Amino acid sequence: MQLHVADHPLIAHKLTLLRDKNTPSPVFRQLADELTTLLAYESTRGVRTETIEVETPLTKTTGSKLADPRPIVIPILRAGLGMLEGMTRLLPSAEVGFLGMKRDEETLAIETYADRLPHDLSGRQCFIVDPMLATGGTLVAAINYVLDRGARDVTCTCLLAAPEGITAVKNAVGDRAEVKVVVAGVDDHLNEHAYIVPGLGDAGDRLYGLV
Repeated sequence: MQLHVADHPLIAHKLTLLRDKNTPSPVFRQLADELTTLLAYESTRGVRTETIEVETPLTKTTGSKLADPRPIVIPILRAGLGMLEGMTRLLPSAEVGFLGMKRDEETLAIETYADRLPHDLSGRQCFIVDPMLATGGTLVAAINYVLDRGARDVTCTCLLAAPEGITAVKNAVGDRAEVKVVVAGVDDHLNEHAYIVPGLGDAGDRLYGLV
């Protein structure tokens, strides 16, 4: 597994505003969207392209376009929806799949309750988005899900990560596939409730309010 912590003044600025408990949901959503687009630039650095010929107003030349099969962006519901537009802004031709996963707050076990993904992901570059990499349980389950369907090139984009979650993903992935994790920051630790500290709270609640 490869970890990339994006180092940019705008990323640090927006992440700081996201952390502020006084940032209201509408502003939080906008910031999460903008931050995701900045992270998507790094997440898509290895996206596959192919050479094509185009004709400019002056002459013919060669250029690049995204290769087939198209990449697929997979937000983990519900919080991952807050990052979807930020990813597809840079990858408008990508397909979008959905994984509904939730963590049992008592046992911390991961339950999959929704799946809208192609049955066969062989040869597809998969871009999984989820704001928080805390224990790593949700992200590991999502990675296993796409690997079981044939994917071997997976990039995970998260706003924040905890060291415990990074270790969990690294240990779970092993050498089974090429997996990259791109984050805006790595925080100090998880508390007794498996929340990232200092973190930014529950991303889903801050994006959409309490349900």
